[in-house]
Amino acid sequence: MSGAPAFAAHSTFLATANADRSASVCVAGAPHDLGVSNRPGARFGPQAIRAASRMLIDGAHPTFHVDTARLPVADVGNFEIALGDIAKSYDLIERQASEFLHLVTLGGDHGVTLPLLRAVANAHGPVGLVHFDAHVDTWPETSGQIYGHGSVFYRAIQEGLVDPTRMIQIGIRSPVEREVVEWTLGAGVTILSAQDVHAMSMAEVAERIHAVVGLQPAYLTFDIDALDPAFAPGTGTPEIGGLATWQAQAIIRRLGSIDFVGMDLVEVAPAYDSAEITALAGATLVWEYLCMREATHQARL
Repeated sequence: MSGAPAFAAHSTFLATANADRSASVCVAGAPHDLGVSNRPGARFGPQAIRAASRMLIDGAHPTFHVDTARLPVADVGNFEIALGDIAKSYDLIERQASEFLHLVTLGGDHGVTLPLLRAVANAHGPVGLVHFDAHVDTWPETSGQIYGHGSVFYRAIQEGLVDPTRMIQIGIRSPVEREVVEWTLGAGVTILSAQDVHAMSMAEVAERIHAVVGLQPAYLTFDIDALDPAFAPGTGTPEIGGLATWQAQAIIRRLGSIDFVGMDLVEVAPAYDSAEITALAGATLVWEYLCMREATHQARL
């Protein structure tokens, strides 16, 4: 450990001083939570995740041996949104997200993934999707709102942003209407429930993800409520029986050969957190993704 103590570090993600928008990986916040169906507050997630990430700045990743200080990451701040207007906010997020080579977004509610996928699809066409969540998020409407956070992947499939046959959902366990599940499966989506994950080794889960997603471009979206509330209480729609943080870590560490073209981590709502454990879980999972990606890149050199 060297330099300034963690508590005195920059309030950016991983305390980076880099704000170069042309960096190979850019981190941005999407402080938007107008589409939530239960507890609000994910608009404050980006800054909470950034603050918690200061715990990760000293040294190298214990498995990938990537020096955190040398990660090619820039924090470009928060996206502009339109106060009180979901559709306009999504248009703004899509336009801003399109400017970056490889974007990691800190949410915000899960609805922000829709404009992010629009930007990704504009560059890459329909992508595969690795989706960690307690909820399928394929309801046609969320409490009457077509852009609610529970409808994001219904819209993404309908708009042709993702290839549902290359889409896998991990950690699903919430109450859901049977017709919603049947529609999701009928579209070609693979679902691994939380109980499925608990019954498998993490290597087996990763193998299943690889088998579904394949070698073409894919996107990673992680709703923090994929984790059990014991590990992530600070979220809007907690569901018991979820993944442990070690399970999520172990799975992500095994996904290096997937051609990810972007990532988001959403639904951290710090007002409901305890001792910052949810924010730290979110920050650490993003860090895992960045280190996994960098280790894979270095191995190919």
